[in-house]
Amino acid sequence: MATKKRKASAAFMKPLKPSAALGAVIGNTALPRTQVAKKLWAYIKRKKLQDPTNRRMINADDALKAVFGGKKQVSMFEMTKLVSKHLK
Repeated sequence: MATKKRKASAAFMKPLKPSAALGAVIGNTALPRTQVAKKLWAYIKRKKLQDPTNRRMINADDALKAVFGGKKQVSMFEMTKLVSKHLK
């Protein structure tokens, strides 16, 4: 039985323009959601913002605080919700 390769959802692949706050972190070019997540994680890892004791939590620096609505720490699940507000 041949396995069918899943096609990427068109909604995920549609380039979205980041807000000024998010653009300060990932750049101002329009990107699909998958690339936004990739760039965000690269930034988090480069700046060592993942909480060392609870790896699900992200500690915000000044640039990310603007994206996270002023919160100092968010969970990685909450982060996706907050970032989506910054994409058009």
